[in-house]
Amino acid sequence: MTDLPRDGAPPAEGGAGFRGPDDTPLAPLAPPAPLADSASGARAEGWTGRATSRLQWGLAALGAGCLALGIELAVDTSWSGGLVPLVMSVVGCVAAGLLILFGTLAFVHVEVTIDEDSLQVRCGHAGVPRRRIPLRDVVAADHAPTVTPRHWGGWGYRWRPGMGTAVVIRRGEGVVLRLGDGRVFTVTVDDAEAAVHHIRARLAVLRPDPGPT
Repeated sequence: MTDLPRDGAPPAEGGAGFRGPDDTPLAPLAPPAPLADSASGARAEGWTGRATSRLQWGLAALGAGCLALGIELAVDTSWSGGLVPLVMSVVGCVAAGLLILFGTLAFVHVEVTIDEDSLQVRCGHAGVPRRRIPLRDVVAADHAPTVTPRHWGGWGYRWRPGMGTAVVIRRGEGVVLRLGDGRVFTVTVDDAEAAVHHIRARLAVLRPDPGPT
């Protein structure tokens, strides 16, 4: 469970006090270099990263096999077990194949894009499911060295009580966002540390420190 402050106050710099789903401390990061604000005439560059799962391709092949078996049964003229068992077998194989195919191909890879005012997550070649999080809603961003499907109950778009939501397609590093309403969002992506630096730099532009009053 992610150990997060509940009083709405921003966390200490570098992720102090934050823990990942496996109860390990999130990796501390050096303070990010500030980005130029677009309002000042310089446009801040975006960041794009992705992660790929080879396991999902294997599961997709299994789904394709089920689909092919259903088609083969439908056109097989040597079936002698009766019409009802044949229909049930064909429908079962085709349905299972399509379900596995669509469920796995959607998570063969994930792409994370950070622009001036939002973080966007797109899954699979079709880009769905997808999620867009405005950076103005982000209270803190941290680097999780290890995000595992086991702690989230599997691969894909996950939700667990007390942990929030996540897009998990492989074991490895990820980005953990805490939102202003107390929700937590995690996504596995390569070079997550660079993504966190970029988010923190954008937050420094969007919500500059007013300094002592």
